[in-house]
This record gives sequence, structure tokens and C-alpha cells, in this order.
Amino acid sequence: MHGENISYAYGFWFLVLVNVALFGFFILSFLTPFKKREWRAMGVTLGFFVALFTEMYGIPLTIYILTAILGRRYPALNPFSHASGHLWLTFFGGGALMMTVIHIISNGLTFIGFAIMWKGWKLIHGAKDGLVTEGPYAYVRHPQYSGLFVVMIGMLIQWPTIITALMFPVLVFIYYRLARREEVEMIKTFGDEYKQYMGRIPMFIPKIGHAERERTS
Repeated sequence: MHGENISYAYGFWFLVLVNVALFGFFILSFLTPFKKREWRAMGVTLGFFVALFTEMYGIPLTIYILTAILGRRYPALNPFSHASGHLWLTFFGGGALMMTVIHIISNGLTFIGFAIMWKGWKLIHGAKDGLVTEGPYAYVRHPQYSGLFVVMIGMLIQWPTIITALMFPVLVFIYYRLARREEVEMIKTFGDEYKQYMGRIPMFIPKIGHAERERTS
């Protein structure tokens, strides 16, 4: 019983607060919501990270649910140790090597996602109300949202949970609708120039070869 208490790797609410605050700071900085609909989307986004880090360090709701459903078939002797919180390791094995690979992939995606968001934010704020079509905007029309999705995918790879897995497609849909409304406003501002840009450049997922041809043409 004493050993089980030692290996219980949750209840660290300070870590929950620190990580939510850190991710929230960067996301708010790069997306800079102003309108009510942007703040609504941001609220759901922050909810995603609250749910993620609550399960990572606070209360492992997904593990409670899975152990309740699977019972003795749940493939971990101590489901509430930190290692067992990595569901990829729990269900597919792989040990320390697989954990290292997971962290390299997830941390890499998170860094790339924030880098895309930062670059998009920098270009927009340096454009002085002009139409930006270079940098990440040469690949997708909404790189800041694409970057956010990459960050979320990275975190889902690192620590998958039932709640965040369900929230992710909802967030993609929310930002899709937000992007569509923003594009209506962009067409009003830039007219045919933006329509032509929309015809060349995809919304969220880049077509790398096409973007390279655009840059060299």
C-alpha cells in the first residue's frame, strides 16, 4: 500500500497552473483575440489545455474511465504511476525508447506549431494593414490557426486523453468557421486580390509543391 502511494503521479496542481498559464500566455500573445467570436474560440482553446494538463498532473480521468471499463484487462499493474499515464506505452509497450521517441515527436511538433504562430503574428503586425502572402502565408491562409492545430496534435501525441481527443475536432470546426468569417471581411477589404489568393492557397493544410511553384513563378 505504501509503494502504491509513492507511485501515484497526480495531484500536482501547481504544475497544472504553471503549464496552463505558460501555454495560455503564448497562445493569447500570438492569436491576440479582439472580437467576441475570437474570445469564444479562445475560451474553448484554453479549455482544451486546462483539460490536458489537469489529466497530465492533476486527476487522470481517462485512466479512471479506462480502468472502470476494462477492469483487470487494463494493461498496467499500477495505472496511476506516471509511466502508465502514457497511454501509447500502456497499450503498445516500447518502454523508455518509445517514451523518448514520443517526447521528441510531440515536443518537436509543439515547437514547430508555436514557431508558425509567431511568424504569422510577426508578419501580420508588420504589414501595416496590407495583405500578407509571404512566409507561412505562402503555404496556408491561416497559419496561426494551423500552428495552433500542430501544437494540439503534438500534445495529443504526448498525452492522449478522452476529453482532449473529443475536443480537438470541435476546435478545428470552431476555427474553420472563424476563418470563414474572417475571409468574408478580407474580401470586403482586399476584393479580387484576396479572392485570387484564396484560389491559390489552401486554408489550413499546405500543399508544399504548389507553394514552392508560387514562390518561384
